[in-house]
Amino acid sequence: MSTAVSVENRIAQVDVTNETITARLTDGRVISVPLAWSWRLSEATPAQRANWELIGDGYGVHWPDVDEDISAEGMLHGVPAQRPNGTTRSRTRPVDQAPQPTRSRRPTKRRRHASRG
Repeated sequence: MSTAVSVENRIAQVDVTNETITARLTDGRVISVPLAWSWRLSEATPAQRANWELIGDGYGVHWPDVDEDISAEGMLHGVPAQRPNGTTRSRTRPVDQAPQPTRSRRPTKRRRHASRG
């Protein structure tokens, strides 16, 4: 006979330091992951890191100033967030500075030539 215990991973409190993101769960557990797991929070100011709100009845946290969402499940089972281009890099510009526009090239259209016989 086995008994399954259902655990809800709901966050009650969050603290972000220069090195870690720490979540205190409603059942008393504490989860801590490296700050580097969130490039958005890594590049945020202390004031932006301190401005968070619980979402989904505590199943996640949202930082409106940097548009970052992290779930308790993600902290327990996840991997570091990748930048949109898939690379990791160090901070290259202040958070409040807008990114420079980039030029994108339109893909060239390949035409198939039917063989004439």
